[in-house]
Amino acid sequence: MRIALLARNPNLYSHQRLMEAAKERGHEIQWIDTMKVYLKMGEVRPEMRYKGEEMPQFDAVIPRIGASITFFGTAVLRQFEVMGVYPLNESVAISRSRDKLRSMQLLSRRGVKLPVTGVANGTRQTDDLIHMMGGPPLVIKLVEGTQGVGVVLGDTMPAVKSMINAFAGLEAHILVQEFIKEAGNEDIRCLVVGEKVVASMRRKGPEGDFRSNLHRGGSAHAVKITPAERATAVKAAKVMGLNVCGVDMLRSDRGPLVMEVNSSPGLEGIEKSTHLDIAGKIIEFIEKDARPHRTKTKGKG
Repeated sequence: MRIALLARNPNLYSHQRLMEAAKERGHEIQWIDTMKVYLKMGEVRPEMRYKGEEMPQFDAVIPRIGASITFFGTAVLRQFEVMGVYPLNESVAISRSRDKLRSMQLLSRRGVKLPVTGVANGTRQTDDLIHMMGGPPLVIKLVEGTQGVGVVLGDTMPAVKSMINAFAGLEAHILVQEFIKEAGNEDIRCLVVGEKVVASMRRKGPEGDFRSNLHRGGSAHAVKITPAERATAVKAAKVMGLNVCGVDMLRSDRGPLVMEVNSSPGLEGIEKSTHLDIAGKIIEFIEKDARPHRTKTKGKG
């Protein structure tokens, strides 16, 4: 099988592991720099060119599209789909999961539990929004934020109002969420591959930081999840329409609460903490599922 790895940086741990796993299983895999692809559409068949030459023929594509290039990255992935190449994750599912507000609305509609979340346009409704949320402490998040960037905790009314007003002054889109104190500055990352949780880890933020992202200095350990957590992770992946994803959850007094569904989850933390070959499981899924012109979005909206 010929596989394309669509990514900006081939030297990241996750990308190296995916290429190693594919080669170990006898496949040919080629790194394609997302931003060096250009597309042609019109009356003739769709085309893609890469570095001045026609794009090679591939059987499958693994999209590893960074959040900052979602628009163009998903356009390139759509072109692969139009040309019949099997996508590990479909472009529409990636776009859906990258929009935090949209993804939370879809998850909520399908009965997936979330932290209570509020959103408003502008600051005139700030007082009413805070009151609707039950008052501080509250977490304020940038809709476009990733890896813990643009996530702050306000523990008093003046602090929350000040943070909301500051973000609004930057014309940033924000979400306001309840603070789950009993989670203890920890979350659970479940790695879903083909509607199965293949690995789980517990992430804890550094001392004094409520964010648990490993990129912010957090730590990770393998964890045994409950049946409810397993079912929640699988359902969240299905709602998003993602074959492979990381589902981040908080353990609350009312059960697991989904924080985010990540369409390009990093493999380093979860492979090193669980000692499992996650990259190999992803390649194995491609072997079983890949078919020409196979794009069947599972989620809706």
